[in-house]
Amino acid sequence: MTDFRPSRFQILPTVVKNLLIINSLMALLQFVLLKFNIDLADHLGLHYWRSPLYKPWQLITHMFMHGSAHDVNLTIMHLFSNMFALWMFGSILENMWGAKRFLTFYLVCGLGAALLHLGVLGYEFNVFENAFYNYQQNIGLDKYLLFVEQNELERYSQFTQLSSFWQANPGCSNCSSLSVDLIKQYYTQSINQATVGASGAVFGILFAFGYLFPNTLLYIYFLFPIKAKYVVAAYALFELFSGIRNSAGDNIAHFAHLGGMVVAFIILKIWNRNVRNKFY
Repeated sequence: MTDFRPSRFQILPTVVKNLLIINSLMALLQFVLLKFNIDLADHLGLHYWRSPLYKPWQLITHMFMHGSAHDVNLTIMHLFSNMFALWMFGSILENMWGAKRFLTFYLVCGLGAALLHLGVLGYEFNVFENAFYNYQQNIGLDKYLLFVEQNELERYSQFTQLSSFWQANPGCSNCSSLSVDLIKQYYTQSINQATVGASGAVFGILFAFGYLFPNTLLYIYFLFPIKAKYVVAAYALFELFSGIRNSAGDNIAHFAHLGGMVVAFIILKIWNRNVRNKFY
């Protein structure tokens, strides 16, 4: 049984405290630098490896970025949700494991989540590129409408506007070239989009808590007690469903969250804890 006596248990242990400070300062820095026309996400956010903005260090630095410098509310909500979970569950793990092991676990989970996310992006962009190649071999109104539908591009006004114009003017002489240019612009914007947040690492921490303390009661909305193992399972199923569904307008990296959980499971197995600690 792990000893959680007050003399040993820290409400805000060293690594968790410093992670909270660093992430908060980075969020503030985003807004400061934007006043100088510098978007920090372009440099530290995680980009697809075929993007000209991709740099290897982004595999780590994206974990310390949250939200967007263009949206204060989004940044606050993203930062708060991740940091609250980090403090709530990470403090217990750091007290149990110690600073060095906890930091290693946190960073490796975040790195693993990033790699899985890049793998999913690689697959999705490969599918898109093949579809675009086939479209260019047989350009036409019907093919364009099918391409827009299959790639869920109706949510972008520029695609729907061209669809409407082309349908109203089927003899349009330059609509074919306009459609190609439009798709190329969309593709360029997509591969240059940054992924930010500590969610992969935090989901790894959440999994570890549920794995090590499966019967601990968590209170959903402070009212309904549910065992930690069921909360973790529900989160995993939700992220898997959402990632596969990949609905239009969903800009959450669900497979990165799952990646953090998978890596957490692998690490815990490697560490091969002989006694599963319980926390009541």
